[in-house]
Amino acid sequence: MGAGHAHPLHLDHDSRVHRLPAEVKIVATLLFTIVVVITPREKFVAFAGYLLLLVGVLVVAKVPPGWLAKRATIELPFVLLAIALPFAGHGERVHWLGMSLSVDGLHGAWNIFAKGTLGVLASLLLAATTTARDLLLGLDRLRCPQVFTQIATFMLRYLDILADDARRMRVARLSRGYDPRFLWQVKAFAVGVGALFIRSYERGERVYLAMVARGYSGRLPRPEGTGATTADWVRSATLPIAAGVIALVAVLA
Repeated sequence: MGAGHAHPLHLDHDSRVHRLPAEVKIVATLLFTIVVVITPREKFVAFAGYLLLLVGVLVVAKVPPGWLAKRATIELPFVLLAIALPFAGHGERVHWLGMSLSVDGLHGAWNIFAKGTLGVLASLLLAATTTARDLLLGLDRLRCPQVFTQIATFMLRYLDILADDARRMRVARLSRGYDPRFLWQVKAFAVGVGALFIRSYERGERVYLAMVARGYSGRLPRPEGTGATTADWVRSATLPIAAGVIALVAVLA
């Protein structure tokens, strides 16, 4: 898998969450998200409990709340959609501040906002405590299809190279006094994209032939290490088990 690659969502801190193997964090996040999704939208207390669980993970992982809140704005398009539902919904309506709001729309908006926010926060905590390389290694240890993990590995390796190529092409174009900004000037942009694609394709072919010459047989070698221990799985299970207990109590109450 090669050397580690940093990504913008990773925080290079030292915490108990950071030290957990990636595969146990991936499974814990997935199970937690499933519990959140299947929770009935009317169980408001359960969602508050889920949020407290994530706050606990945030504290243990030493992730700054401001950092997490800033990156959680990625869900704003879904929040805007949720805001529109009470106005566009049908059925029983209530009046608030002179506005006629659909009851079903309000429930739907809450459902999207609550579950979407919790899912985004859980995913951000996973990304903040796990490098991109470790995420791919964890997926590989979880027997994720090799085609997916290898494509993602090569994308991770060469994405920065492609971005640098695109940046150099733009600088070269600007240095020649041409800066297309309008729709009828899109030809220059299209030519640049085509040239970048051909260059990337040729580079990929050269890399593949070089790998085959060095014994590549369709699977990248795994780095040394035994993976997650039983203790790691037990510690990571705390989050989904606690979420399951909260959901069960909320449903039975």
